[in-house]
Amino acid sequence: MKISLPPHPFKPFAAIIFDMDGTLLDTEAVFKEILFGVTADLGFEMTHDVHHSIIGSSNERTSQILTEAYGLTFPYAIFDEKCRALMHERMRDVVPVKPGVPELLDTLSAHGLVAAVATSSRSAHALTHLGSAGLLSRFKAVVTRDDVTHPKPHPEPYLTASRLLGVSPAECIGVEDSPAGVRSAHAAGLQTVMVPDLVQPSDEIRQLCVAVKDSLHALHSALFTAAA
Repeated sequence: MKISLPPHPFKPFAAIIFDMDGTLLDTEAVFKEILFGVTADLGFEMTHDVHHSIIGSSNERTSQILTEAYGLTFPYAIFDEKCRALMHERMRDVVPVKPGVPELLDTLSAHGLVAAVATSSRSAHALTHLGSAGLLSRFKAVVTRDDVTHPKPHPEPYLTASRLLGVSPAECIGVEDSPAGVRSAHAAGLQTVMVPDLVQPSDEIRQLCVAVKDSLHALHSALFTAAA
């Protein structure tokens, strides 16, 4: 089923594909705290610019960014292991969900629309966190770093997700919180929406989006209120 519920600028759509961390899950602020702490423990100083460039990046791209920032002596394998262990510990009991997620997914389901996740996270991390948050069963497909050859900002994650949904990219909306994710969804041909979390869009990123919304509640209203 395809639904056409503008207001402008949205075109008819049949599915929504979501990024995970910072979009569906309210985890980026926790990871930021961990990242700054682990970097300091290893004898380096994390900066906001470096942190912002990491958001939405794959493991490989994060390694490249940190090596470029701190040199070849930066112990990325140790950094990555410590960050993963601390994140697992912090998310053991509760994985926080961004406001508006349940309502938006409920409305999609009520209209017979499908949803997927396209994330740069590894499969074990993504499936565990989505499951702990009670969201895993809400998605017809989950595409992780382990499912693609080229991670974001390459379009492959979104192209793969749309293929698994059986919906053309042009009939999908991609929802992202990071510049890397916006570039990925836009390059795949999706109607791209940014809902900023820790990073605000530059003018360049805004031009790649059909809309920038301050919350998922605002996106929900823009997509569906006109049909009420």
